[in-house]
Order: sequence, then C-alpha cells, then structure tokens
Amino acid sequence: MRVSTSQLQKLTIFTTVLTGGGIGTMYCLLQKKFAESDYHRLAVQELEACPFAMESLGAPPLKVHNIHLTDRHNLVNQHTAQIKIPVTGSKTGGYLYTSSLREPDTHKWSLKQAVLKLREGQTIDLLNPPPSEHTQIGHWQ
Repeated sequence: MRVSTSQLQKLTIFTTVLTGGGIGTMYCLLQKKFAESDYHRLAVQELEACPFAMESLGAPPLKVHNIHLTDRHNLVNQHTAQIKIPVTGSKTGGYLYTSSLREPDTHKWSLKQAVLKLREGQTIDLLNPPPSEHTQIGHWQ
C-alpha cells in the first residue's frame, strides 16, 4: 500500500499541531496548579502585605508572572515547597524566593521564608521587613 506524499504531509502537520497543543495545555495546567497552590498564594499575600516591598516594585499594580518550570530553585514535594516567583511593578521587577513547609498533622502549608530580590540587587526579607524605608537587608544566597 502506497501513501502519497500529500497524505504524509497532512499527517505530519496534524501530529505536530496535536503534540504542540498537548504540550501547551500541560504547561498551562502546571502554571495554574502552581498559582492556585497554598504555598504560592501565601507568598504573594506576604508580598502584597509589605508596603516597603510594594513601594520598591512600584506596585500596585503588581504583576505575578509564571514561574520558570526548569529553574533549579523550584522544588516541590509532599512536605516542602521552594519556589522562585517572577514579579514586576511599574518601577522594577525581581524574584520572590519562597520556602514553605506542610504541617504533617493539618496538611496546611506555612510560609517559612519569603525574600524579594529586586533587579538592582536589593533584597527585602518579607517575614522580617526593614524597620525603616532606607534599610537594605542582605543578599539572597
């Protein structure tokens, strides 16, 4: 049985589109799962609750971007979550580095570390915000 070149081309195009659509769907579902997770939500809420960090970014408006799935800082398992969330405001952007633990008894996530590192190199520890607006807190290791 001979298959024409035209039929093979159509099959190739169909397979490529189907595969690309599947990969795109999986990417969107993974990003949605991260954005809806408690460890992600708690970190963003902590950022939004820190006036110094929000002012440093030029937020509101605060834009929370998709995490980079291949970034080595993003590690999640049943008990711990360590993620690096890209954020931007009208002045600048940076990364929100977070670490959370899941309580074994309640299965609820609790934020253990939340550090905003701005593009300019300044870091702000959101769980221990600076006492004054002009204080710079260390650097993310």
